[in-house]
Amino acid sequence: MTNSYYPLPAVSTGSLEAYKSRVHAIPVLSADEEKRLAIRLRETNDLDAARQLVMAHLRFVVRIARGYSGYGLPEADLIQEGNIGLMKAVKRFDPSVGVRLVSFAVHWIRAEMHEYILRNWRIAKVATTKAQRKLFFNLRSSKKRLGWFNRQEIDAVAKDLGVSPGAVLEMEKRMSAQDTPFDMKEEDNNEFVQQAPAAYLKDLRPGPAQELEQMESAAFSSQQLQQALSALDERSRDIITQRWLSEPKVTLHQLAKKYQVSAERIRQLEKSALKKLRNSVDPGLL
Repeated sequence: MTNSYYPLPAVSTGSLEAYKSRVHAIPVLSADEEKRLAIRLRETNDLDAARQLVMAHLRFVVRIARGYSGYGLPEADLIQEGNIGLMKAVKRFDPSVGVRLVSFAVHWIRAEMHEYILRNWRIAKVATTKAQRKLFFNLRSSKKRLGWFNRQEIDAVAKDLGVSPGAVLEMEKRMSAQDTPFDMKEEDNNEFVQQAPAAYLKDLRPGPAQELEQMESAAFSSQQLQQALSALDERSRDIITQRWLSEPKVTLHQLAKKYQVSAERIRQLEKSALKKLRNSVDPGLL
């Protein structure tokens, strides 16, 4: 078993081919070497053993990432995500089970790549449930021709994947949809510029001038209300405050008990005070 130290190479979009050449130059471990390293890692948490196990299997991540090139995502990013899955697999690998690390790691590598694809393939996530995930990654390979499925193909795919025909049709619609940018450049096709959301959605938020006008109007109304309240007698002012400006509002009966009068008398005082306020402030304030 070699003890050569290989620093973990970083995946760079600009030097992807150099990265591939470098990882393919790393020697493949024999079954005995792999088992000894795995035992060292499991029993003594030997990080050097973990590093050697990861390094020797980077080539397999590159091979798996190549199979997902049809999703239009950067291969370098897929490899990076797959490397994370490989490291998780190395951490959990049990050499006593009797399988090679590469067989065990495939699931973890693919799982990380799948998560990356689902997060980045569209702005809106196209698959969330287990059945939708299965459909997403199998629908492309199930197509026998270009274009939409016919009824026989939908039924066949649904039966093969164990899902309903409606789920197959819904996922096909999702996969055929395109992300539409909110705003498109003028040099883009005029038809698509007109269909972009920026062409028909209005920003209903107030502009700086409107915000300033609203703030000044609110301050002026508040000042008017305070002046009008101060002109009322103490009891009327308290009734209006308790009934209209407090939370929770006080009932007529509670105020009647406080001032030792009837609830009808409190209602009359309230009505009279409101009339005085309306005569003192702008009509829209009350």
